Amino acid sequence: MILLEPNSYVLEETLLARFTSEKPEVVDITLVDFDNVVYHVQTSPEQRTLLNLSVEMKYFNEVVEYGAQDILKREYGNYLVATTNPQYQITLQFNLEQLPADKAALAKHVSMLKRNMLASSFIRAFEYWESQQEGAGPLMTTHYRDNEAIYVQAQQDRVTVIFSTLFKEEVDRVLGRVFLQEFVDARRQVSIQNAPQVLYSSREPPLEIRHLSNLRQDDSVGYVSFVLFPRHFADMESREKTISQIQLFRDYLHYHIKCAKAYMHSRMRLRVQEFLKVINRAKPDRVTAASDKRTATGRYMRPHLRQPTSPQHVESDW
Repeated sequence: MILLEPNSYVLEETLLARFTSEKPEVVDITLVDFDNVVYHVQTSPEQRTLLNLSVEMKYFNEVVEYGAQDILKREYGNYLVATTNPQYQITLQFNLEQLPADKAALAKHVSMLKRNMLASSFIRAFEYWESQQEGAGPLMTTHYRDNEAIYVQAQQDRVTVIFSTLFKEEVDRVLGRVFLQEFVDARRQVSIQNAPQVLYSSREPPLEIRHLSNLRQDDSVGYVSFVLFPRHFADMESREKTISQIQLFRDYLHYHIKCAKAYMHSRMRLRVQEFLKVINRAKPDRVTAASDKRTATGRYMRPHLRQPTSPQHVESDW
């Protein structure tokens, strides 16, 4: 099983290679991350020491409503510039001659850009819980993929996170139900009682989002609800860890579905090979006598048998 990190590893390696390069080069690289996020790393021939990173997030306008712009200025304010290409929503510019001493840490921090933008709704929900206001907080929706969304809502004693995930194939739907039902059953074990409560429904949306319009209610969609209690976000360390791990839920789910399908296909191919061996062993082999001879072409030489003489010509001993 692979270990998914909250940052973009390929973006981190690309930026670190540019940061540590002795001679600035002209680059034009396009990278793709989970959830249809696109990174464009580019330098111009006229100014090779200025490295531009443009980011395309289709859900950026939604997370801006939950404070993503403030997070962007706080985390990357020194490198934030105006975006000139309408395709991209975020642009960071780095002067390769004025980088900090720890270039690896900078590349790592920049590769967390997608994670930090998606964290805005979670941070807003945690702040609402800290304010101890009466009633439920606002329902924050982020359509991070086509026909899929994350719903976050804070209440007085908990924070509810709902994932809507889409299964395009019948096999994926069956395996997804098995995995998600295992999430529900596994929490009954004593060793993981502190884990968030997990609820799953295959067609009917949870009560928190049932009033929303344009929700899909067919066999291809599933809803997974995580109930986060104060122990999961009371201190800053637990809060950051919870945000990083829960964002990767959808990626891990579909990764395990693909691994399960690949394993079953390999087992089926192995079983078919075993059946073919049995069939081949069941074929009767041609048994030839030791006296049979072959010609140069491979044919058998058959001795000519005499025709039995008629009874009239057989001499009797009597």
